[in-house]
Amino acid sequence: MVRHENPNVYVVDSHANRPPIPSRLGQRQRRAGVAQTLLILLVSVALCGMTIEACFIYRLYFLQHAASASSSKLTGDEDVTSTTESPSYEILPSKPVAHLTGGSDVVHGHEIMAWSMIAEPILYGMVYSDRSLIIQKEGFYYVYSKVFFMEEDKFYHSVEKNTDKYPGKSITLQRSRKYTLKKSKGRSNSYLGGVFHLCKDDALFVKVSSTAKIQQNKSYENVFGAFMI
Repeated sequence: MVRHENPNVYVVDSHANRPPIPSRLGQRQRRAGVAQTLLILLVSVALCGMTIEACFIYRLYFLQHAASASSSKLTGDEDVTSTTESPSYEILPSKPVAHLTGGSDVVHGHEIMAWSMIAEPILYGMVYSDRSLIIQKEGFYYVYSKVFFMEEDKFYHSVEKNTDKYPGKSITLQRSRKYTLKKSKGRSNSYLGGVFHLCKDDALFVKVSSTAKIQQNKSYENVFGAFMI
C-alpha cells in the first residue's frame, strides 16, 4: 500500500523584513529647522553689533558736551574757567581729557595762544586758566596741538610746560620750526603730539613765534588738548 503524504505549505510575507523607508517630509522639516536656527543666529549677531555701535555713539555724544557744566569768565586778556563741579551726565570720561579749539571769544597774547570757551570745548578733570591747561591728576598724558598759520619768513610752534619743580622758566615739551623764503607766502599747518608724565598743577600752553600769523576760518583749524592714557 502506498501512502501519499501532503506536502507542507509555507506562506511568505514579502514585506516583513524590509526596513521602513524614511519619510521625505521629515527630511524637509529637519532642513527647514536648521535654516531657521541659522537665520535667528545671524539676526542676533547683527542686533548685537547695532547695540554696541549705538553705545559708542551715545558715549561720544556726551563726551563732546561734557564741558557745558564749566563756567567761563573773560577778563581782558585772561581766560579763567573752573571745573570744580562734575557735569551731571550718565556717562562721564573714565580719565581726564581736554580738547580746545579757536573761537570768536579768543584773545591771544603776543606769543601764547588762547582758546575758546564757547566753541563746545571738552574739559573734564582739568582746568583752563590764563591760556593754560592745568593738570589735576598726576599720570601719563598724550598732549597735542595743531595750528594753521601764514607762511612768512620763519615760524615756530611749541607746547610748553610750567611746573612748580622749576619755577620761573617754562619747559619745552615739543616744537616744530618752518623757514620760508620772504618772497614766498602761503598758508601751512603744524601738528605736534607726544606722551609725557605730568604732575598735579603742571600748566600746559601753546606758544608760537607770533600769534599775528595764526589764521582761522573754522574753529577746528587750531586745536589744543591732552588726555590721560
